Amino acid sequence: MFKRALISLFGLAIVFASSLIAEETFKKPKIGFLPGVVDPFYQVMEIGVNEAAKDFGLQVVTQYPQTWGPSVQTPILDAMVARGDLKYLIIAPTDKEQMVAPLQRAVDAGIKVITVDTFLGDGDYVNGKVTFPLSYIGSDNEEGGKIAARALAKVVGSKGKVYIQNTNVGVSTTEQRGKGFKEGIAEFKDMQLAGEDYNLDDAGTAAQQTAAKLQSVPDLAGIFGVNVFSAQGAGNAVKSAGLEGKVQVIAFDATKDAIENLRDGVVSLVIAQKPHDMGYLAVAFAMADARGVTSLPRRLTTGYAVIDAKNVDDPSISRFIYRVGK
Repeated sequence: MFKRALISLFGLAIVFASSLIAEETFKKPKIGFLPGVVDPFYQVMEIGVNEAAKDFGLQVVTQYPQTWGPSVQTPILDAMVARGDLKYLIIAPTDKEQMVAPLQRAVDAGIKVITVDTFLGDGDYVNGKVTFPLSYIGSDNEEGGKIAARALAKVVGSKGKVYIQNTNVGVSTTEQRGKGFKEGIAEFKDMQLAGEDYNLDDAGTAAQQTAAKLQSVPDLAGIFGVNVFSAQGAGNAVKSAGLEGKVQVIAFDATKDAIENLRDGVVSLVIAQKPHDMGYLAVAFAMADARGVTSLPRRLTTGYAVIDAKNVDDPSISRFIYRVGK
């Protein structure tokens, strides 16, 4: 009921924004888009941002960090604020704590912030320790981790040792996915966690770490790759070791590489987020706010599509594969 109410509320907000977009007296806001890093997930999100901007007749300024982390993202953010012409900023914060101060400076400069994919603080923008963002639009990542754990348990017969290939400490989304996965695995008494590594968003590092884990735990049953680079590296290591089908990999994010590994039998299941929706909705939220809508949800989850070998070619599912450059 609550989700339906949110959807209805959002629908009314967008109708309101759309109906007034042509008013000559309304000065359309310029929006900044600052993703976390260059990867297919954020590139698909950018497609959603650009489609919404076209629909609403808005201008978007997009800047990509080349690597993940606050030390790279903050100078780009500061430069975007210094432009002086941005009214809204759509951003995937690369650290839930370290990006608070830089984004507070943006707010102090008159820019309204919408976080996508990742959030600040504990993500509770109503009662939490960070409340200045207009909204958070993204996945329920703990639930995503539990989906991965239960799927992995199913394919390995609910027994055996499993491993988490993670990215960076301090990133809200991947921390939640890891937490949800651990909670999900704990539901199965004959399954054990054999470790968790952090690859700093580098597929090569993820492959090296996974290869070392495969050697140190020869009876490893499965791996959870929590994002694009983690799943890619884990899959490559499993292929290099000739363990396709023996060590099951659950991939988070439906990249071309993940889908190819699914077809090859290296990956058992791909959990697709909806980055296009996140980007489109973020722009729509900014437009609605600019038009005076005051009841936008402070948190909106966008759901998942679960892709396996049986449904990968089903058009209703395959449309969630991350396709860039279309």
